[in-house]
Amino acid sequence: MLDPAFLSHVVFWVIGAIAVCGVVSSFAAMFAMGRSGYRED
Repeated sequence: MLDPAFLSHVVFWVIGAIAVCGVVSSFAAMFAMGRSGYRED
């Protein structure tokens, strides 16, 4: 079960999940900051 190919896939998917979460959260933060800049109330 814990062969090198399986471990490399696990590492790849963990890094990919972290990267996707970072991209999504950064876009959400930029969108929220951009939206708050337009409000004058």
